[in-house]
Amino acid sequence: MPPLAYLNRIDSPADLKKIPREELPAVAAELREYMISTVAKVGGHLASSLGAVELTLALHYTFDAPRDKIVWDVGHQAYGHKILTGRRDRFPTLRQYGGISGFPVRDESPYDAFNVAHACTSISAALGMAVARDLKGEDNYVVAVIGDAGLTGGIGLEGLNQAGHLKRKLLIILNDNEMSISPNVGAIAGYLNRIVHGQAYMRVKEEVELLIRSVPRVGGRLLHLARDLVDAAKTMILPGLVFEELGYKYVGPINGHHLDTLLDTLAKVKDSDSPVLLHVVTQKGKGYPHAEQLPMKYHGVTAFDVATGVFKKAPSAPPSYTGVFGQAMCELAVADSRLVAITAAMTEGTGLDEFARRFPGRFYDVGIAEQHAVTFAAGLACEGYRPVAAIYSTFLQRAYDQVIHDVCLMRLPVVFALDRGGIVGADGPTHHGLYDLAYLAAAPNLTLMAPKDENELRHMLYTAVEHGGPVALRYPRGSGLGVELEPFRKLEIGRAEILREGADGAVLALGSMVQPSLEAAERLAREGLALTVINARFVKPLDEELIACLAAEKPFLVTVEEGTLAGGFGALVAALAQDRHIPVSILRLGVPDRIIPHGPPALLHAKYGLDSDGITESIRAFALESGPGRAAQQAHQAR
Repeated sequence: MPPLAYLNRIDSPADLKKIPREELPAVAAELREYMISTVAKVGGHLASSLGAVELTLALHYTFDAPRDKIVWDVGHQAYGHKILTGRRDRFPTLRQYGGISGFPVRDESPYDAFNVAHACTSISAALGMAVARDLKGEDNYVVAVIGDAGLTGGIGLEGLNQAGHLKRKLLIILNDNEMSISPNVGAIAGYLNRIVHGQAYMRVKEEVELLIRSVPRVGGRLLHLARDLVDAAKTMILPGLVFEELGYKYVGPINGHHLDTLLDTLAKVKDSDSPVLLHVVTQKGKGYPHAEQLPMKYHGVTAFDVATGVFKKAPSAPPSYTGVFGQAMCELAVADSRLVAITAAMTEGTGLDEFARRFPGRFYDVGIAEQHAVTFAAGLACEGYRPVAAIYSTFLQRAYDQVIHDVCLMRLPVVFALDRGGIVGADGPTHHGLYDLAYLAAAPNLTLMAPKDENELRHMLYTAVEHGGPVALRYPRGSGLGVELEPFRKLEIGRAEILREGADGAVLALGSMVQPSLEAAERLAREGLALTVINARFVKPLDEELIACLAAEKPFLVTVEEGTLAGGFGALVAALAQDRHIPVSILRLGVPDRIIPHGPPALLHAKYGLDSDGITESIRAFALESGPGRAAQQAHQAR
């Protein structure tokens, strides 16, 4: 791309303010071009950030960050913000290991007022900052930028409710592009759509403007004078203006790609003493035709060719776990009319798009509302259905109370299909599914399992649907192992699988860690260390008798899991040995109790010793501490 004539002069919002207002459209064009060319190489969340370019420029041109707090919701739309706040030169490291995050992070920049990545949090956080400002007697501005999809989530509505009640000086910008990742659903989305497209106010405003413009010679000046009057009339013309009733001064909807309109409107509303909700209408993917036409496809992208929009082909790989799950759901739905699928704004991401097409009467996208999804599933289960709630592991954290209170305590047959279990890659700490084994193991009456491959995923899903109580099934992101898929088979709850026998120790591996553990055992066998390898399958209930037998017979046990060691699978195995008073050495391999950064999964697996090389080395070193391990190595060396 050509040199960055404007962006190279902008190292902070203060530099942006030095650029004449009439040149800001050129800055917007250059900002879009830089985003597109960079994300085309490294991947990222493109369409949302393209849609928020003018809004980002207007905010930093009007307000004085970081003294003024700008709180982004989710952060998918914050790439322009990052570039304008001193991270232009590091932007090509976006989501790369050691590079900048794809989301706002307080530790990364003082301009990132709040860590985000899970939706709907901005209003609550911004309100807390506004109250803190008032308690300290300060006078800075606080702005929350939330997408229309963010108002489908409970915490978004809770924040909206409290902010309207407290009447603090706060600006909430509703960035309305009619999308989350999938198209928005629900009554609120419909209400916003009617405001933008179908309400009498917009029709009357357009007709009045046309009439005034037609007045010879003075039409333009009359229109300028009349606009404030026309805008003031909207509260009488718009029926049931919900935001006004909640305590906000509602302004809009305005064109979120017209910089003059944005700047003039922000200047008018910024000094309001009461909360303001500014409704801004934008287009997801704005400025890149491919993204404008296919905003879902270009929401989160891998590398692509800018000119054609064609994504660069990855090496051929087996079907993904997500795809296998979606196919299995369709097969099960044909045979079982009780099956209902639920997702929280992740139809494509959870592999349920084909199910939605084939069984529209048994598919529900509830929007960004995981708490509601779980309790909605519980209600279905009460009436004899078999709901499967497909939710990313990290997002189910938001509904933990509902899992326990509304499902587990009543022993309802709800299946939680937890995609993205384990390390997920470039989205980093907020999206790694590392805590599900620990937090779900504490839930009463819940069966918790993880498949070793995509074939076992099918069997586990079938087992879960047929089971008469709550089940959580967690599986990783990415491709399976390429095994041949078999007809559905019901597994015995709580029964592990012995994959190989060895006298020198036992490895209990879970889910995605079974294959690298087998590879490690094969390598160690060539060194003279013979290990039993177990596909644990179940975290809850554990195969207690098998584990107790192994603990009593083997010199040591090794547990391997792609999850946090704090309270995870290995901790449960160790607790079982202690409860049964079995004196056995146990090595627990997993993710340490610290924040895991973003980066390629293979790199992170290697960093934390969860690939076959790391598992081999850890077991080798641990075995040498025991007599059998030393003896096996000495015998091998003697040969």
